[in-house]
Amino acid sequence: MKILVTGGAGFIGSALVRYIINNTNDSVVNVDKLTYAGNLESLIDVSGSPRYEFVHQDICNRQELDKILEEKRPDVIMHLAAESHVDRSIDGPSEFMQSNVLGTYSLLEAARNYWNGLGEKEREEFRFLHVSTDEVYGDLEGTEDLFTESTAYSPSSPYSASKAASDHLVRAWHRTYGLPALITNCSNNYGPYHFPEKLIPLMIINALEGKPLPVYGDGLQVRDWLFVEDHARALYKVVSQGGIGETYNIGGHNEKTNIYVVKYICELLEEFVPEKPKGVSSYVELIEHVKDRPGHDLRYAIDATKIGNDLGWTPEETFESGIRTTVEWYLNNKEWWERVRDGSYKGERLGVSV
Repeated sequence: MKILVTGGAGFIGSALVRYIINNTNDSVVNVDKLTYAGNLESLIDVSGSPRYEFVHQDICNRQELDKILEEKRPDVIMHLAAESHVDRSIDGPSEFMQSNVLGTYSLLEAARNYWNGLGEKEREEFRFLHVSTDEVYGDLEGTEDLFTESTAYSPSSPYSASKAASDHLVRAWHRTYGLPALITNCSNNYGPYHFPEKLIPLMIINALEGKPLPVYGDGLQVRDWLFVEDHARALYKVVSQGGIGETYNIGGHNEKTNIYVVKYICELLEEFVPEKPKGVSSYVELIEHVKDRPGHDLRYAIDATKIGNDLGWTPEETFESGIRTTVEWYLNNKEWWERVRDGSYKGERLGVSV
């Protein structure tokens, strides 16, 4: 297949691109605007492949999307381009509405136009996969409750509301126009190449530098943690084997409180880096509880039974194995995250003028 991936320079997108190039015979066209979270340095391992191509473009630019689809002729579109940081959406929701809602609309219309022009066989085989989040479901009250594919939407933040809106658009384009679309809703991802402002990399890097480890409120918010490379495998399963019009929840089967995650990272750092920054006797003493963010959901938990039963996917990593791999990666790839933090990763973006 020729797969067009939007947002392929982001955290999940780059993991997906690496997975496809390294584990299949498919080719990838990566379309990315390269906002602050887009990092082509996350794709250096595959950028030299003759099956990989990068196109610097904004999915909100409908005219350019039409040109890209006509020129590249993809068999599949996997749509991951999105603004995704909850705190940023609270501070400035406009960009989230633009990218996540209007960007998805623009891509759907370009895809519909392209799909309508395909031959009969190509039309039957074409797929549009929209990658979303479990945050569209809102908050879980009971400790045993789980998000299923039929859970009602109840988003809490501007970010999750924008993703909910984009999910609704995709379903409407499937039902109204017959576009062969699928949707996935995933739990919290973690792993290598994660942008340093996110919880797990932030805790690792701050601890190494002897800085406070800020935890919202009491830290008892529960998240289901999904190793990003497991997620990439799941997405490929869905787009190649999933049923048209179906939604698949993708979870890691790893429900942990935020405070547990932070303390576990501290334990691993005690093992890996026993020589601490000056004045620090233990990493866990760096934990600092800070004011909770507005509208903070207490618990997310995914029921991933459907994707397991229908497509045979289950996560390969436990939280313990995945977080160990992640901490080791950050310890061994200091140059990558330092370039992100000081902004030098933006530069010319490996030859791409931005």
